[in-house]
Amino acid sequence: MKKVIVIGGGAAGMMAAYQAAIGGNTVTLLEQNEKLGKKLFITGKGRCNLTNAGEMEELFANVMSNRKFLYSAFYGFDNEQVIAFFEEQGLPTKVERGNRVFPQSDHSSDVIAAMKRALDKAGVLIRLHTKVAGLLTEDGHITGVQLADGTRLSAEAVIVATGGLSYPSTGSTGDGLRMAEASGHRLVECTPSLVPFETKEAWVKELQGLSLRNVSVSIFNGKKKLYEDFGEMLFTHFGVSGPLILSASGSIKPKLFVESLSLFIDLKPALDEEQLDQRILRDFDGMKNKQFRNSLSHLLPAKMIPVVVELSGIHSDKKVNEISKEERKNLVHLLKHLPLTIKGLRGWNEAIITKGGVCVKDINPSTMESKLVQGLYFCGEVLDLDALTGGYNLQIAWSSGFLAGSNI
Repeated sequence: MKKVIVIGGGAAGMMAAYQAAIGGNTVTLLEQNEKLGKKLFITGKGRCNLTNAGEMEELFANVMSNRKFLYSAFYGFDNEQVIAFFEEQGLPTKVERGNRVFPQSDHSSDVIAAMKRALDKAGVLIRLHTKVAGLLTEDGHITGVQLADGTRLSAEAVIVATGGLSYPSTGSTGDGLRMAEASGHRLVECTPSLVPFETKEAWVKELQGLSLRNVSVSIFNGKKKLYEDFGEMLFTHFGVSGPLILSASGSIKPKLFVESLSLFIDLKPALDEEQLDQRILRDFDGMKNKQFRNSLSHLLPAKMIPVVVELSGIHSDKKVNEISKEERKNLVHLLKHLPLTIKGLRGWNEAIITKGGVCVKDINPSTMESKLVQGLYFCGEVLDLDALTGGYNLQIAWSSGFLAGSNI
């Protein structure tokens, strides 16, 4: 039996503490906030997309950084086991579109409550309002932690599960990264990920709040295509957001965002240009004497029509029967390639996750133990691990926390 300290009461930390405790260890969980799972509470728009029910190949495919490192973690505690764990804690789950798994209640608070019940049953001592200032080591071994008030707590094993830098209001302020660096671990530069884009074009403000479903988005660096996918997106006062955009931010290498990237929206991906031209011709045929600005109601959301009319170069008052073939072709091209220029990413306050963190080359992938400091473990978002939206990041947290707690 060992004396174990877990720093951080998020998803990874709670799972690690639970596993360490049921393994027969004396476990203290230190959380600087007033409650556990503060970031977990806001995930999935407050519903908590706790994992993804897809095949293992799909889970790995949606991991963007160091997926091979997660082999032992994912197979040691896979998505089916995560679902079974929460069901055993009295939390019924359901599977929605894209194999996303949610609590049946649609309340993230129920996920946190289930974890709290498990921790209490396992005998984990939970200390809230307790901030850790640093790690204590001696001759390459962990000996405990020092709290912000100067108190020293001894331990034979310490698990760092402090999260990254995303949503700093939840307590993710980089403390674990500083602790890792101070104890000799390498850090991979951190950047916001799964985050909206800021765009140069002023007209996006006119579309603020408009959500587009079943559109296709492609992003280019010059002529090189960096990303393409189909789904849902949202216009904001600063640019674009929504599932398609967040996934794009996680898929594209951060260093590429120093350049101005081109983003194109295909508003009618189900139709090729010829088919769309025929569709527009049919619409125009029934509105021959209408002005152009009043002819697109069957094709576009009302909020979008003034913007498209302006960008098309066709005078808004022009009669439909006066629009030339070339003007119509240009309109078709615009609807298939609505252009935007990405000028950067939004900041940490809007980032769902952190790309970068503690370098996994310094961590044993079979145990999550540091290769540099014996008895020191890392799990969750503090590590250089990130995935796309859909429950994959929480699967990383549960799996890596499980592995760390199980190997003490």
